[in-house]
Order: sequence, then C-alpha cells, then structure tokens
Amino acid sequence: MTSNSLQMKLSLYLFIVFLLLSPAIFAQNALDSVVFQNNNYLVGEIKSLEKGVLTMKTPFSKENFKIKWLQVTELYSEKSFLLTTKAGFKDYGKVKTLEKGQIKLLVAKDVEYQYAIEDIVAIKPLESSFLSRFNAALDMGFSLTRSRNQRQFTLRSRFGYTSKKWSFDASYNKLYASQEGAETIRRGDGYLTSLYSLNKDWLGIARIDYLYNTEQLIDIRLNNKIGIGNYLLNSNRMQWTALGGISYNLENFDSEISRKRSVETWIGTELNIFDIKKVSLNSTIFAYPSLTERNRIRVDYRFDIKYDLPLDFYLKTGTTINYDRQPVGGASSLDYVFQTTFGWSFSK
Repeated sequence: MTSNSLQMKLSLYLFIVFLLLSPAIFAQNALDSVVFQNNNYLVGEIKSLEKGVLTMKTPFSKENFKIKWLQVTELYSEKSFLLTTKAGFKDYGKVKTLEKGQIKLLVAKDVEYQYAIEDIVAIKPLESSFLSRFNAALDMGFSLTRSRNQRQFTLRSRFGYTSKKWSFDASYNKLYASQEGAETIRRGDGYLTSLYSLNKDWLGIARIDYLYNTEQLIDIRLNNKIGIGNYLLNSNRMQWTALGGISYNLENFDSEISRKRSVETWIGTELNIFDIKKVSLNSTIFAYPSLTERNRIRVDYRFDIKYDLPLDFYLKTGTTINYDRQPVGGASSLDYVFQTTFGWSFSK
C-alpha cells in the first residue's frame, strides 16, 4: 500500500470522526441569543433568569450582561433549561421562540409547552458542574472612632446551591463591637435551609437557625424546624412566600448552666421586591408560639436594602430584630442591630 493511499485513508478516517463528534462539540459551544423589544439582539451564554433579570455571558466582555426580562421578546438556544412559571409549574427542556413574546419548551419528542414571556419567572441551565449551580455573596463593614477607641466589625455571608428539585441556602452573620469602659458586644446568627419543590406553588422546608448575642445573654440558640411553604405571589417584580410548621428549640444562656429545650409552632412570611432599577428589598418575619412554655412567643425580623454596583459589587444596609416575651433573668427581651456593608456576589 502506497503512502498516498495511507494518507487518503487516514484523512477519510479523521473526516468521519470529525463528522461524528462535531454535533456534540458544536452543541456544547453553541451560543444562545435573545431579541429585545427594539429589535436589537444579544448573542452569548444564558446564565440565569431570576428576580426579573436575565444574565448573559458574552465572548466580547468580561462582565456579564444583565437585562430586564420583560424587555425580551424572543429567545433561542440548543441547550436544556429548567423553567419556572408564575403558576409554580417547573419543567425542563429546550427553548425556542415561534412568535414574539412566546417561549416554546420542548420537553420530549412529542411533548411541548408554550408560555408567555411575562409568565416565566426563572430560567436555569441544566449543567452538571457544581459551580454552575452555586452562588455566594460576602459583605463586610468596619468602623473606628477615636473617642473611647470604639471599634465595630460586621460580616455577612450567604451561599446557595440549586438543582432540579432541591435548593440549599446557608448564611452566617457576625457583629463585634468594643470600646473602652464598656462591655464588648458579640452577636452572630445564621441558618441552613433546604427547600424541595412540590406541586405547583408548594414547597417542603427543613431549616436550622443559629443565634448568639450578649444583649439577651444567649450563649447559643439552635432552632430546628420543618414545614411547608406556598408562593402567594411569584412574578418578575416580586416574590411573596408564606411558611409554617413545627420546631424544636435548644438554648443555652450565659446565666444558666442547664440547657433549655422547647417545642414551638412557627409561622412566617418572606417578601422580595426586585424591579426597582438597581435596588432590591428583602424582608422576613418569623413568629414562634411555644407549645411547651406557657405564654412564651418569640419573633425574628429582618429587613435589607441592596444596591447593585458594577462588577457584581453591591452596598447593603439592613436591620435584624430578635424579640422574646419571656427572656432569661437579667436579659433584655429585645435585641436589634443596624448594619451597612460593602460586598461582592458570585454566580458562575
């Protein structure tokens, strides 16, 4: 066999391999595209749709583009996405536009659904990598006053992970303040939450809340709760959720040696508003009527305002309030903190 014949066979073999592999290669690197109301368009990679904002990565910019979802009229992609609608329906498949303002979701060979753009509130690519499903935010604040050498340090953090049915969210916040001639103030709180999507607007909840603070003499409080929730309102402008269930509370106080245990019911609500230009608001309130301690009720409240800056930086200010109708002896029934911080968020 001549060398020319070998070269021809090798070339033919490589060409066949290329043809077999090229669909997967191009599918993996295929770009998504969106068309806006003014007929302009953007080509890149869809990262997510949440809180009324579509995030896209483009080859010509290091910074992700953030577009108001209601300005989009058409969307095209060869990838699979998880879609969530106002009505609480969730499904995944390939998306395309057949007419302006309408998104068609191809779930299976002969199964497809059509949704109006304004009815879609979340889009998440179904990628296998951990980082593509992970998000995080970290913000800090520090103040120093010459008078009485007053110092205050604030740390706030949040981490999240989302899959098709499950989502996990964790947070840790810390406050440390000291000054000459006064007792040092220490305060920390956090939570670990797991949510499971049920039918339509319903979800199952398992959550652990963590708290310590010197004002209420709480050495540690662990509140373990399970329950269910319902999206009362879920749109591209706001999200309002009602929650409730039962909890098991473990507490240890600075003034007591023994650990305190109690069983509580709990009800709560969370409101997110995010269609105010670069400003978003978040408010949560939880009430805990005790089942094992007569006339005791606790309330936890949080309110935050966040202002988005370029390059995923942001400014945040907010307050947290903890109330206990029956505090331990010598402790205050109310503790609150105001915080202003500068931070950065990560979402691949």
